[in-house]
Amino acid sequence: MKNQERLREMSADPQKSRPAAAGAPALTPEEKLSGDMLMLTTGFMMCAAALWLAIYWSMGYQYSTAIPLVFQGLSFVIIMLYLRSRRLYVFAALQLALVLFTPFAMQWAIGNFVNSSGVSLWGLLAPVGAVTVLGTRQSMPWFFAWVFMTVMSGVFDYMLSGTVQHFDLQTVAVFFVLNFAAISVMIYSLLWYFASEKQKLRAQVDASHAEIRIERDRSERLLLNILPPAIAERLKRNEVNIAQGHADVTVLVADIVDFTRMTEEISPVETVKILNDVFSLFDDIADQYHVEKIKTIGDAYMAAAGLETGAQVHFADAVAHMALDMQARVGEYRRRSGERIQIRIGIGTGPIVAGVIGKKKFIYDMWGDTVNVAFRLAADADAGVAQVDMTTYRRLQHRFRFDDVHEVDIKGKGRMQIFRLLPLEDATPRQASA
Repeated sequence: MKNQERLREMSADPQKSRPAAAGAPALTPEEKLSGDMLMLTTGFMMCAAALWLAIYWSMGYQYSTAIPLVFQGLSFVIIMLYLRSRRLYVFAALQLALVLFTPFAMQWAIGNFVNSSGVSLWGLLAPVGAVTVLGTRQSMPWFFAWVFMTVMSGVFDYMLSGTVQHFDLQTVAVFFVLNFAAISVMIYSLLWYFASEKQKLRAQVDASHAEIRIERDRSERLLLNILPPAIAERLKRNEVNIAQGHADVTVLVADIVDFTRMTEEISPVETVKILNDVFSLFDDIADQYHVEKIKTIGDAYMAAAGLETGAQVHFADAVAHMALDMQARVGEYRRRSGERIQIRIGIGTGPIVAGVIGKKKFIYDMWGDTVNVAFRLAADADAGVAQVDMTTYRRLQHRFRFDDVHEVDIKGKGRMQIFRLLPLEDATPRQASA
């Protein structure tokens, strides 16, 4: 919705150069262009009428200036009303009527079609203007009106042919050339201007659409940073109560050792910087091994593999590699920055339930015994140690190295057999237990 409002605001920018009066309806860019076209047409005709009368008078043919003066006066009043009210279609109806009937009135005042050198041809600007202002369908009555007026003028010329004053052929020829040339130039200029402005509007709309696509892609990436792709798709379809059960998922929880005590010794800015540095390292490692980051809770980081359909068969291997790389990268960060940072990791494998909670600031989360085991193994581990449960060990024992089995008392679980995941270069391979 916000994108649509933004597009409308951007597309309305061309109007800002000529603000409408208070309370006047806002015009779309297309409507504003149509109004400008009609005012340009009127301006051409007002200038042409004055020029034509001046030429006639200079050649010794004096006629009443009432018709062109009335046209100019009424046109000025109509344009002022349009600029004040911004009612395009009222303006179009009144002005097109003037454009249509004034040339025929001038022709009848001069005498006939030949003596006026076809001045009624100027009335063709009415249906042409109606096409650009009102559209093709609404312009048809204006075209038929011009045809009707032309036919009626021809009939009157035929009936009154013996009573009309005749002009010399040179004068008639000059004004025929002027009328046809001027009208041709005007129609071409108006259509060229209309097409040019349409292209500008289309370019503005295309630019707006491109910006909306960029914003949409940015929103899409942000959504995928928060949710797994399958969950994001369901959320975009406005599904509610989004939940999934997974029978086999490997969950990793990493916890920064003694971070609460550290926060008492450093500034808030430094606290956030350390968390951002460390968790950004974890994000990069998760992307490298196609492990899904789930969330951060304080100084704890949770990720999981096996959530997506079509995930690699040995997704537990990806989590194990991630855990080893996390330990190595944190060691590098500690040496580089001088911060006393160590992590402990817990890994569990088994069934979980995952879903989206809340309507605002929603979060994708996971629940189940597997998640609890991972958190408790992390909390029980020593600094720099990654502990795994028995299920995870059985998945990894042939490809990774572990120390001997330990039995520990895990809160809420009682005595559990756990194994410490060792860096691949720090231990000799163990024999697989039966």
